[in-house]
Amino acid sequence: MNQNKKFNIRLFRPDLGEEELLSIKDSFENAWIGLGPKVSEFENKWSDYLGCKSSVGVNSATAALHLAVSAFRFPEGKKVLVPSITFASTAFAPVYNNLEPVFVDVDSETISISLDDLEKKYTKDCVAVIPVHFGGHPALMDKILEFANSHNLKIIEDCAHTIGASYKGIKLGLWGDIGCFSFEEKKAMTTGDGGMISSDNSELILPLKANRWVGIDKDTWKRELSIKNEEENNKHWYYEIAVLGYKYNMNDLSASIGLIQLKKIDSMNKKRSGIISRYLEGIKGFNNIKPLLPYEPGNNNYWLFGVRCKKRDKLISFLKTNGIATGVHYMPLELHPFFKRWDNGCMVSKNIWKEFITLPLHTKLLDEEIDYIIEKLKVFDDKF
Repeated sequence: MNQNKKFNIRLFRPDLGEEELLSIKDSFENAWIGLGPKVSEFENKWSDYLGCKSSVGVNSATAALHLAVSAFRFPEGKKVLVPSITFASTAFAPVYNNLEPVFVDVDSETISISLDDLEKKYTKDCVAVIPVHFGGHPALMDKILEFANSHNLKIIEDCAHTIGASYKGIKLGLWGDIGCFSFEEKKAMTTGDGGMISSDNSELILPLKANRWVGIDKDTWKRELSIKNEEENNKHWYYEIAVLGYKYNMNDLSASIGLIQLKKIDSMNKKRSGIISRYLEGIKGFNNIKPLLPYEPGNNNYWLFGVRCKKRDKLISFLKTNGIATGVHYMPLELHPFFKRWDNGCMVSKNIWKEFITLPLHTKLLDEEIDYIIEKLKVFDDKF
């Protein structure tokens, strides 16, 4: 390796190319860039890929989680169990629906929702649980399903960190009542911003198409199609608003990107798995820097790679001075001012997050960059 070479290694980077540009160009040429035919096409192809009956495209996973919880029309004030360590959107979903989040501690190894603490935090006011496949490592969905069924809880799977992986033969996102996915810029695949709601219960989620489109029962594209029906030709403009709606729709520009990304997702997952394997081999003998998760790159599809280090902040500073971007995913939500009112302990979360460091992981990461990161990690580990 050239010791004089300067590195500036990004934490995340989307895998975009000529195919995505051509797909967007097609939407430009058709002069339809809002909620249109490509959103419907993407929804159908996504459902085929996941192996579910129905999907609804939205503008973010945050919107997906909000609408997924709303689908059950839970009575106001009921409670939803969520892991302490996750992105804010997981806990905002019940709050948006006038429900109360109940923070559940995480397993110290997998950083997924703790089954033991789930039992402790459950009360008769709980109506749902939102497990998160943290970093792409599967939560114990068989055990969570058993717990949910015995307590009459609905399951909304937060799959923002993984796409395409299975757990015990069932695709992640299909274990629960509803699965929610993220296509944000940095995620496993992207539409720029975007999300998807998926389920085998079509009756549960198809009504959400009105909720995502300001409550309108017939979106713009469907009204366009109705013009071709002579009987309705003069009523193509007519629609009714019967439900509370939001401006959460996906658009055809995003779907144009998504249709191409969906073709690439398996190869992108394979590439990230190879990078993780290289990282794991490189840090195998370290004493003070350990993998963030019990990574199984041959079995699971991960969105992030991270390590644990007791001198986290010093390591972050050291890597930064050497041109290596890092992050921390995430601090426990109860430590944020907004969520502090629901702080109920979760001491495992509050202890382990202090060691978390996210390292660069994306499909454009070069072997020499990975080796350089490992080399710098070793330098720090040796001086620990």
